[in-house]
Amino acid sequence: MRNHSPEADRPAVSVIAPAYNEAESIGLFYEQVVVALDPVIPDFELILVDDGSTDSTFSIIEQLAQKDSRVTGVKFRRNFGQTRAMATGIDLARAPILVTLDSDLQNDPGDIPLLVGEISKGHDIAAGYRIRRQDRFLTRKLPSVVANWLIGRVTGLPIRDNGCSLKAYRAEAIKQVPLYSEMHRFIPSMSIPGGVSVVEVGVRHHARQFGTSKYGLARIYRVFFDLLVVRLIISFAARPLTCFGGAGATAVLILIVTITASMLGPEGSGQVFLTVSMLIGSAAVFLFMAGVTIALAQEGINAGKRLDDEVVCGQDERIHPVAEQ
Repeated sequence: MRNHSPEADRPAVSVIAPAYNEAESIGLFYEQVVVALDPVIPDFELILVDDGSTDSTFSIIEQLAQKDSRVTGVKFRRNFGQTRAMATGIDLARAPILVTLDSDLQNDPGDIPLLVGEISKGHDIAAGYRIRRQDRFLTRKLPSVVANWLIGRVTGLPIRDNGCSLKAYRAEAIKQVPLYSEMHRFIPSMSIPGGVSVVEVGVRHHARQFGTSKYGLARIYRVFFDLLVVRLIISFAARPLTCFGGAGATAVLILIVTITASMLGPEGSGQVFLTVSMLIGSAAVFLFMAGVTIALAQEGINAGKRLDDEVVCGQDERIHPVAEQ
């Protein structure tokens, strides 16, 4: 349970980094963040979210939190995925500016001041895009190019590199965005209904030094499904009952056509059957949208229960270690 700190105690920037089996890199990542921010933004906080690692990642995070009060560590009791980890860090963040990035050393913490500078200029979101990306072409770069093009076409916001985790946000622009599944990559797109200002910033990208990539083909399929959900969120953000109204209107039309068919007799039954089939198809689409809406609401409820699956450490005592509950 969080205690409200005085405004003067708020950090200037909250840096949020998920970690999954990153025992070899997490210490170096912390050092790079300190080197990058100490000279320009010393009053930062670093929130490291261990997404159910099976190695010593969280033990190292605890050591970092003991020696540096700016570090807060969170450990999930099981693996939930990158979006859930980011959502937890965002919820805990206290600063007016939030920065997200990976802790595997592929994102460069030295680029954080560039993105923070864009937020200070008045933008709501500064989205990094990887220059000279250090990944395999067929398995990572090519799918990314296709996905970014498709996301831009579907959402209407042509971000060059939706998959780049290194982004900066004004707190009020991100804390209102619902995050489920793999939706962290769609945050700029889901912010469209709020009329936010988005700027893109070229950032460095490094080859992975330790471990193996956590991305697989299964995640690609999930991203495409999430894209459909994001389209629905954007379309129905201001009209959440549209899908139910559409289904109801279609049902009324089916009833009218059926009554008309009974009056026309066998002669008009063929045309009526075609019309009814089309209406039923439309109703199915509307009901699917309604189902997605209900599923999102349920995920939101489940996300609110996430503290039951977390252990938190840090020298500031604004967070109670839920492991003792």
